[in-house]
Amino acid sequence: MKSIILAAGYATRLWPLTKDKPKPLLEVKGKPIVEHIIKKIEAISIIDEIFIVTNDKFFRNFLEWNSSFGSKKKITIVNDKTFSNDDRLGSLGDIKFVVENIDVVDDVMVVAGDNLFEFSLIPVMDMYAEKKKAIVALYDVKDIELAKQYGIVAVDSGNKIVDFEEKPQQPKSTLSSTGIYVYPKTTVEKLIKFVDDDGKKDKAGDFLEWMYKQEDVYCYVTKEKWFDIGTLDQLEKAKEEFGG
Repeated sequence: MKSIILAAGYATRLWPLTKDKPKPLLEVKGKPIVEHIIKKIEAISIIDEIFIVTNDKFFRNFLEWNSSFGSKKKITIVNDKTFSNDDRLGSLGDIKFVVENIDVVDDVMVVAGDNLFEFSLIPVMDMYAEKKKAIVALYDVKDIELAKQYGIVAVDSGNKIVDFEEKPQQPKSTLSSTGIYVYPKTTVEKLIKFVDDDGKKDKAGDFLEWMYKQEDVYCYVTKEKWFDIGTLDQLEKAKEEFGG
């Protein structure tokens, strides 16, 4: 299995901090966000390589960081060849770019590179081993108003997705997608076809919304903390509350 860390955004809402540095390399608790993510991925024995997909602007930043970072897994930095927020490939576009340009033919764990989470990924993989279907990790934000800001999932008694909506005006639950997905190889193939056919490349939630209507998609629900670092306020909150 391979892991793809999505790190090709331009994080304009975090300027000036991200004017010359990518968001995943901003430090929380003494080390870059991406290192906290990698620590979680390293615990999964079945993953043998991590691809960090970034853009041309921040490619050198990641190369320099990786040259002095010692990981238990092989890390490959991938340049998606975009130069600005206007020509970015988007989450789905970047997954497609890595799969097609690196010739990935394995199952894949996708992790958003700007999120911090305290839960282990091992139970997520345990569910994947049991279901052998696409898995998404969810966090209960426990607030209907807050839920309006996220991709919100409703699940049945077997933790299977029965509804998904991006930033709903009337949320059907408070379970938010954390930007962590485990996809079988066959699902990755469907993702690429989805991008090619529908042209939707920006949001991973677009594929999830389509996918659960085609086949079973299961959810791992956690109560441990998850931080979506999209603004300066959210970054400061993570610095104060994140426990690793």
